[in-house]
Amino acid sequence: MSAASEEAVPPIPVLVFARTPVPGQVKTRLIPAIGAERAANLHRAMLWRTVATATAAAIGPVALWCSPVAEHPLIDELQREFGLDVGVQQGVDLGERMHRALQTCPAGAVLVGSDCPFLEEQDLQMAAGILRDGDDAAIGPAEDGGYYLIGVRDSDMSVFSGIPWGTDGVLAATRQNFRDLGWRWREIATRRDVDRPEDLAAVGELLIY
Repeated sequence: MSAASEEAVPPIPVLVFARTPVPGQVKTRLIPAIGAERAANLHRAMLWRTVATATAAAIGPVALWCSPVAEHPLIDELQREFGLDVGVQQGVDLGERMHRALQTCPAGAVLVGSDCPFLEEQDLQMAAGILRDGDDAAIGPAEDGGYYLIGVRDSDMSVFSGIPWGTDGVLAATRQNFRDLGWRWREIATRRDVDRPEDLAAVGELLIY
């Protein structure tokens, strides 16, 4: 591929959504199984891995969107290591927070959470390719009925409205919203989030926490 051809490929920003890694405030469903400190350590490890994967995918600039605040030593370290832009999520619920972040990228973006240590570079590259091909959205289903990745060419709050966040109905409701909008979308590989004690066995030696 010539240099001119490479320049013609539009960048697709990656927005990484994550909670500030404070023990007792992250991975709360894992705390009964492994304790608050180890749960926070796991969260930190998964966040680092997600940012590293997003950067290595090289589809566009990577930004980290934190909640509730961005002031934390790990956030500072990630910013220095990967040259990230860092923002604070704004909105009354997860849907509004995602929509507002995606609106900062008027040419489209891919948003990922930090709960899926099985995210691969090719997942992000495939999602970017779907948007570049002209589809309205790309989505990465999670095994628990949610999703670990969503990409949109032009964010619409309708995509994120009426979603039963935190349940196994998130993906189905989002698909229905796509249909209601008349959007074309494609789905990439199904991955597993790590949210519950039963998910820990799947992590194995992938992360040391």
